[in-house]
Amino acid sequence: MTNSVNVAVIGAGVAGLTTARELLRENHRVTVFEKSGQIGGTWVYDNRVEVDDCLHLNPNRTVVHSSIYKSLRTNLPRPLMGFSDFSLEEKTYGDPRLFPGHEEVLKFLKDFANEFGVGEVIRFNSEVVRVESGVVSLWWSGRRRRVVWWRRILMRWLFVMVIIPNHELPMMFLAGIEKWSRKQLHSHNYRIPEPYRDQIVVVIGSGASAFDISREIATTAKEVHLSSRSLDVKVTRLDGYENIWQHMMIKRVFNDGTIEFQDGDSIVADAILHCTGYKFHFPFLRTNNMLHVDDNCVGPLYKHVFLPQLAPGLAFVGLTFNNGVIFRLLELQAKWVAQALSEKILLPSKDEMLADVYKFYQEMDENGIPKRRTHSLSFQFEYVDWLADQVGLHVEDRLKKMIKKLFENWMARPKGYRDAWVS
Repeated sequence: MTNSVNVAVIGAGVAGLTTARELLRENHRVTVFEKSGQIGGTWVYDNRVEVDDCLHLNPNRTVVHSSIYKSLRTNLPRPLMGFSDFSLEEKTYGDPRLFPGHEEVLKFLKDFANEFGVGEVIRFNSEVVRVESGVVSLWWSGRRRRVVWWRRILMRWLFVMVIIPNHELPMMFLAGIEKWSRKQLHSHNYRIPEPYRDQIVVVIGSGASAFDISREIATTAKEVHLSSRSLDVKVTRLDGYENIWQHMMIKRVFNDGTIEFQDGDSIVADAILHCTGYKFHFPFLRTNNMLHVDDNCVGPLYKHVFLPQLAPGLAFVGLTFNNGVIFRLLELQAKWVAQALSEKILLPSKDEMLADVYKFYQEMDENGIPKRRTHSLSFQFEYVDWLADQVGLHVEDRLKKMIKKLFENWMARPKGYRDAWVS
């Protein structure tokens, strides 16, 4: 007979919906707290932006949750955007492209929630403001509420909180940027290119958002200058573009709009756009100093999921990145959590889990991997395969090959890899 517990899930984005489904399949009693009025998380487009605090220094600012821009398309093909038994590859909702727009993904998630009854356990307009052992404090429809589950001595009714990370606190890398007197914003607040017409724009970053947004801004801007902290950057104008240049890391900025790069080159710019990712941020979580977030390393977490001191009572689903099979990985993590709570899977002891975590940290240090890359899987599959083995599933080889093919297509046709896909 399996164990059944009360489980609170924070957030009704992809990770939250997936986790809720797997918990329901294990007959746990689930409540999903979603602070907005609909499901979808970061896939919900909102044309509003946070105009009053571009550096997000004011904790009391009006927060806009959405981080996607109007023209955003997936950077993964449809087969890599689905679950083992509910695939976007086999469904269309008006946008059949191999790399669909964000509207298609949101419709897919709504269909997923309806198919598996997840919507019935979601409490909308409920923002969690404090979590501690056995108690969740939240705002619900404008009134303060307290939802309480009690911890019994034998832990059969262990209160469980599954935390889903958000993308609301932008990360900034450039020291002294607060002295910049001209326009600047994080990609979190980018929506359309028109505000940059005839301007000289510097885009900081080298990830997917920097790649896509810089190309879109170039359709209206006078010049676009990319700045990356990568050491092997070649300073040059990009092939296929008349007004995009690649530079090294920014050294410093000046009040008159001058930006100086590490190689000594400089330009006078109208705006800076930070495509620099997000910080993991859990201001509502109280763990008596057991959990720490240091340079985007959330820890100590066993296999990126369980806090050993409270396992399985506190779990994180969705911290890992650079994995290529994001939806499938979330499904595997969620299954692992759900089955651990049912006691179908037995976790190692607290000391064994901590030893595993610190061994992992030591290996990172020996290999020169910075702390901020702790949760990056670097598109390797050892962790994915390990998780799949834990829950009795597997990730098809064709999906792994597709990720390799994705990189090949991007390298060969960076400007149009989505629409000129070669299998």
